[in-house]
Amino acid sequence: MSDAVVREGGQGETIALGASSVLFKAAGSDGEGTFSLTETTIAPGFPGPVPHVHDKLADSFYVLEGVLVVRLDTKEVEAAPGSFAFIPPGNVHTFSNPSAAPTRVLNLMAPGGFEQYLKEAAQAMPAAGPPDPAVMADIASRYDFRPA
Repeated sequence: MSDAVVREGGQGETIALGASSVLFKAAGSDGEGTFSLTETTIAPGFPGPVPHVHDKLADSFYVLEGVLVVRLDTKEVEAAPGSFAFIPPGNVHTFSNPSAAPTRVLNLMAPGGFEQYLKEAAQAMPAAGPPDPAVMADIASRYDFRPA
């Protein structure tokens, strides 16, 4: 049995993903692999990851601040604060923040473990300029992330 966890506002491990940041509120290891929860601040102008599919992972976003553009297959939705998007396994999706202001979301993923992809991706990001797509694809291939 895992220990109970309480993390107050701002608490948890934080990493930078380029100009965006991820605050880990619960990792897969906190709940015996059942889920992970991050509080993510998505930088203005973030184009998003390539459209992709998770074969086993359910991905969800709850918008706290700003607007998150969620693409579900070919449909785009502008999700304002209070909006929730749930993407079951097998669905093509991506997300972006084309606005001039940051967007802050809670990202709940089940099962847990995908947060390790985020940590590896952060370590592989160059200090300046865009990340190498081949490196990112290699990292993603080790997790439940398949470009669509």
